[in-house]
Amino acid sequence: MTELPTIDRLGELTLLIEHGEKLYLRYSPGPLADAAHPSKDHESGLLMSGHSANPLWPPRWWTRPTEDWVARSVCQYLRELDEGARPWVLTGRVVDFGPDNEPLLADIEPVAWLSGELLTAARRHYREQLDAGQATHPG
Repeated sequence: MTELPTIDRLGELTLLIEHGEKLYLRYSPGPLADAAHPSKDHESGLLMSGHSANPLWPPRWWTRPTEDWVARSVCQYLRELDEGARPWVLTGRVVDFGPDNEPLLADIEPVAWLSGELLTAARRHYREQLDAGQATHPG
């Protein structure tokens, strides 16, 4: 596998998506480590039928800027950085869905790593543009 490029700017990632790229985001040790086996459901211990990933493009109901959705998506799994995961962008074929209804992908094609600079920008954008952490059913 050749070395993956790195995307450094939130705007650069957003442009790829706005131009119709069906890109997914995955937090893991990376494509080489993932090639050994598909994702595992940690609660049941079962191997799933593909690698869990999250779509980076906004759903049809989203009327805010695409960059808001991308920042939100990048920030959803930042806790996994503490577990040794790295964020990377990929394409693939949806073969099933995981326990959180996330797509499970096969025929994965790695696209790029996301840099720390991009993660910092996504956090800032998420906090400034959205009600980050707002409860669905406030107390």
